[in-house]
Parts: sequence; structure tokens; C-alpha cells
Amino acid sequence: MKKTSLAILVGAALCLGGGIWYFNHQGADKPKAGAAGKGGGQAPTSVSVVRPVRQDVPIVLQANGSVTPINSVELHPQTTSTIAKVHIREGQFVRQGELMFTLDARAASANVEKAQAQVLRDRASVQDLERQLKRSNDLLSKNFIAQGAVDTLQSQLDAARALLAADQAALRAAQVDSSYTVLRAPLSGRVGAIGVYPGSLVQPTTSLTSITQLDPIDVVFTLPESSLSALLSAQKAGDVPVTALLADAGSKQVQGKLNFIDNAVDATSGMIKVKARFGNTQTDLWPGQYINTQMTVQTLKDALVIPQNAIITTTAGTLVYTMEADNTAKSRKVTRVHGFGPNAAVTGLNGDEQVIVDGKQNLRPGSKVRLAEKRPEVLEPAAATTTAGKPA
Repeated sequence: MKKTSLAILVGAALCLGGGIWYFNHQGADKPKAGAAGKGGGQAPTSVSVVRPVRQDVPIVLQANGSVTPINSVELHPQTTSTIAKVHIREGQFVRQGELMFTLDARAASANVEKAQAQVLRDRASVQDLERQLKRSNDLLSKNFIAQGAVDTLQSQLDAARALLAADQAALRAAQVDSSYTVLRAPLSGRVGAIGVYPGSLVQPTTSLTSITQLDPIDVVFTLPESSLSALLSAQKAGDVPVTALLADAGSKQVQGKLNFIDNAVDATSGMIKVKARFGNTQTDLWPGQYINTQMTVQTLKDALVIPQNAIITTTAGTLVYTMEADNTAKSRKVTRVHGFGPNAAVTGLNGDEQVIVDGKQNLRPGSKVRLAEKRPEVLEPAAATTTAGKPA
């Protein structure tokens, strides 16, 4: 019985050892997947490429602005009186010098007539004293009167002439006051609301109406200080065209010119105030209106353009990968000159490279690459635009 148990234990030990040996040798015979892949080389990375395109790239600044009139005048009377007649209508376009209001002129006319009468009286007194002085000088030459009498007449004549000059000045003042009873348009423009009627009592604080000049008209907007250098250079080179986009009129555009750059940058916002002037004969622009503007401040001639998503930014600078003739990736340093939308103008390329766009994430210089699905080989030309406050 003891011999039988011992035999069973020995048999079990032999079976266990044989199993261990079998499995160990089976694992050694199977090749490892990693080792097989390493021996076969890394698979090429699928990439898509584009060729750079040469084109003129306009640098366009965009900004939102508001329409502001060049001149706007609020009309007030310069004397206290009543309205005799209103010669204009609300919303009417008037020319400079056109009659607008007439005030009650009776008191002013009476003052003018009174001043004129005083001038006539003083002029008669001067003429009488001049005749007396002439006769006295004749008598003095014959020693019929004393010199003192002549001197007295001369003094009286000087005083009369001074009084005449004062009354003439008073007449001119009365005529000026009388002119205030007629109000004419100080400039050409559109009449606003009229708040007075014939018979209304008005005084210098009373607002009669307003006149706003609509043609030409200004659009005021702001640009970031980073655009100032290009803006000043463009202004020195000549007229800078500005386009106003009318949002409420579909795609209609109005052309104008840059005419003002403020003399200081706002230190709080980092923006600078700019004005453009537009002809407005069709009254497309209205004071207070919200307007989108565009202006081209520079054009990059024959620039190389590639997609922005092909550019890789690293601590050492910016670069792109290109696909070489031997289907390897090569890194090339580039400089982003100007970005616009999905594209960017760059330097550092010859223009005949195949720039890798998709699949560049895990590439290293010398990595094997292969073309994925077909992509356009040449970029479509596009306009370069920079939004104010969001430089590309």
C-alpha cells in the first residue's frame, strides 16, 4: 500500500515537470510580435501634401465704425422775439445762405431808424462847425478876432466829429441786431425736427432746428496700435482707399479715402482713432449708422502662400515638413509673414516643395511617408484680411 502511494506521487511529479518543460519550450519557439515588426522596419506615415502658390497678398485691415457728420449745427436765435414765418420743412435739404426763419423785426427796424436819425443830426452839427471854423480862420488872418476864439471852435468841431463817429457805430450795432431777425442756413445739409411755429416766443436758449451735413461724410473707427506703422506708411505713400460695407443693403459698397489718424494711441485700450471720408450724394451713409470698413494698407508682391495648418510652432521657431523625392520627411524653417484666413504668406521656401499638411503630428526628420488620398496640389488664391483687434 505504501509502495503504491509512493509510485503515484512520483508519477505526479514527473507529469508536472514535463508540463513545465513543454510550455517553456513552446513560448521560446514562438517569435515575438514586436521583434518581428522591428526587424521589418516602421511602416510609412500617410500624409497629404500641397504645393505653395505664388500670389500678391493684400494686407487688408477690417474695423467696425460709425458714421459721423463733418458739420452739424443747432440753430438758435440771437435775440428775444417771436417767430414771424417758418420758411423750411422738417427733413428738407437746404443750401448755405437759404432763408429759414423770420422773426418779428418791428422793434429792430425802429432802432435802426433812430440811429440813422442821430447820425444825420450829428453830421449836420459837424458841417455847421466846419463852416464856422473856416470863417473864423479868415477873420483871424485879418486880425478881426483873437486866436482863442478859433481854438474854441476847433475843440467844438473835434467833439462833434467824435459824437458822429459814436452814433455811426451805434447805427451799425442796430443794423446787426436787425439782421438777427432773419435766420439763414449756415451750411448746406438736411434740416432736423422743427420745434417752433409762427407766433412762438423765442430767446437765445431756444433751439429752432438743426442742420446736418451729409455730403461728404465721415466714418470713425479704431484700429489696434500694431497696425499703426503700416497705416502711416500707406498714408505717406498716397491716398489710402477705404471701403464701407452696407450691411442693410446686401453687398453694396461705398468707396472713400482715409483722411485722419489721431495723434495718440489710447493707453487704456491700445487702439487708435481713424477717420475716412466718403462722398454721399446718394445718402447711403447716415449719421450714427453702424458700418463695417476695409482698407488695404500693403500688398506683398509674389508671396509664397501655404495653409496655416501646415505650420508647426516650436520653441526653436516655426517650421514645415516637406515630402522629398525619396519619400522621406524633411523639416524646413519658415517665417510667417502674414496670416489670412486658412492661409499664410511665408518665407523660407523655394516654391517647388511638397508641403505636408495632414499627418505631420508624429513626423521626425527622415521619417518615411507615403501619400494618402488625393488633395489639391495648388492652393486657390485668397484675399488677405486682418480684423481690427484680432491680428492674423
